Amino acid sequence: MVQMPAMNAVVEVLKSEGVDTAFGCPGAAVLPLYKALEEVGGIEHLTVRHEEGATHMADGWARTNGGVGVAIGTSGPAGTNMITGLYTAMADSIPIVCITGQNVSTKLHQEAFQAVDIVDIAAPVTKWAVQLKEAGQAPWIFREAFRIAREGRPGPVLVDLPLDIAQQVVEYDPAIDAPLAIHPVLPHPPRVERALDMLLEAERPLILAGGGVVISEAADALREVAEYLNIPVQTTLMGKGAFDEDSPLFAGMTGIQTSQRYGNASFLESDLVLAVGARFGDRHTGKLDVYRGDRRFIHVDIEPTQLGRVFEPDLGVVSDAALFLKALAERASRRGPAREPGPWVARVNSLKSELGRREDFDSAPIKAPRVYKEINEAFGPETYFVTAIGLYQIWGGQHQKAHLPRHYQVCGQAGPLGWEIPAAIGVKKALKRTDPDAEVVGVVGDYSFQYTVEELAVAAQYDVPFVLIMLNNEYLGLIRQAEVPYGMNYQVDIHYDDYGTDNVKIMEAYGCTGRRVTEPGDLRGALDWARKEAQRTSRPVLVEVMIEREANTPHGPAIDAVKEFEPLPGATA
Repeated sequence: MVQMPAMNAVVEVLKSEGVDTAFGCPGAAVLPLYKALEEVGGIEHLTVRHEEGATHMADGWARTNGGVGVAIGTSGPAGTNMITGLYTAMADSIPIVCITGQNVSTKLHQEAFQAVDIVDIAAPVTKWAVQLKEAGQAPWIFREAFRIAREGRPGPVLVDLPLDIAQQVVEYDPAIDAPLAIHPVLPHPPRVERALDMLLEAERPLILAGGGVVISEAADALREVAEYLNIPVQTTLMGKGAFDEDSPLFAGMTGIQTSQRYGNASFLESDLVLAVGARFGDRHTGKLDVYRGDRRFIHVDIEPTQLGRVFEPDLGVVSDAALFLKALAERASRRGPAREPGPWVARVNSLKSELGRREDFDSAPIKAPRVYKEINEAFGPETYFVTAIGLYQIWGGQHQKAHLPRHYQVCGQAGPLGWEIPAAIGVKKALKRTDPDAEVVGVVGDYSFQYTVEELAVAAQYDVPFVLIMLNNEYLGLIRQAEVPYGMNYQVDIHYDDYGTDNVKIMEAYGCTGRRVTEPGDLRGALDWARKEAQRTSRPVLVEVMIEREANTPHGPAIDAVKEFEPLPGATA
């Protein structure tokens, strides 16, 4: 057999698992792995400014290309800094592997320097957290880590590497090794038949596509089923992009926040919902008695324990989303020819034309819906969007269109502030082989921007271009004390005006550029400039949009009682 350092074997495993980029921050306890990355080669490494940023970059990378993202940190606080990223990936079913260095194994029981029990700390927010005990286990522990991250409902794994074990030599021949097999979760045929029966019996059925449709690459199968049976389709926030929002079969989004008027109305008129890869989150359902009503539910999920977790469906199906939809399409074709659009499809489109939200505001301060109107018109369907948590997540769900899977990335359940900048870096790096010229756009709030702004230095250092569109409601002379961001090696004067923190100045401090917009008529020109500037400089470019401070969004306890703050288009009041 071939002998090599244990960490060289680990890097060989990473490469064969499809990892071409890793994100991390070196430290003494994890240096054997970094030495191996240098010796073996083949994996680009981006040095981050904070370990949480590494996890979000790995997360964005995985969401975009469907692979397993890799984040690296050293011992002690490096691992604890990764917990938020692990939680985010766990909540949204994103496969990443976090690798942490650790003090030597003989010191772990002695409260030695940075000898934290990261395995126990990470256990609640990972599918598997494990510490390497024997050097000979190294390649196999990592093979299993990637299998677990991918198989079933995807999610994060943490592997902890004690320094003394990481420094050993093992027998490993990468030429005769390969990734472990992933076992597909197939639907039980009688349940597929029953689901088809229920769909054909219903007068007003809807398909609800969740994040599982995107993760399982099921968008084509979803479209085939919807078009063959002529059933309208809604998406959840995590499912945006699973179905083209310009399709006549798109029925909007239901919810008490990220929703459309016509989406809620269509849902309330439906009599059966086929939910595929969706988990019935509370911001989607609102009050369960209203949401459930008299309609029947079919719930399809790859994880058995999701069925009945929020409420008991009329039919539960354990299956990978793509395999279920393919089986459903095949059985539907056996039953008869494709169905023509009926009165239910016409009704959904009527609701869509009648129950919109206004976006053509020309007043200043700029209203948020106008920003999304400009985004929809300026960027094509091939653009990759990244957005996170806050009012702008709600506005994005309501107003921004998505057309293709894996092109609308949003941290849904955990909602960490500051996710967008590192995630955008990960998204862009995920495209370096398949679509290096693809545009990446982050939509961010002024408060979230401050949380991981230091990762702009990573994008500038490694020439990672993207556009940041900031919705800033820091109005009315709000003056905040701004500190020079961590990681800068020189001072810069931050000037204040009636809008508070000068975020354009912060961008310039990191070697990036930006422009502030206060008038709605200047939005399109600023977006066009930013796209060209990002391409020219190969760095992030900011368009800071000053929006109204007291900005309202629809919300309420139930989907039939959502409070709207703007009149319908064409209404007199």
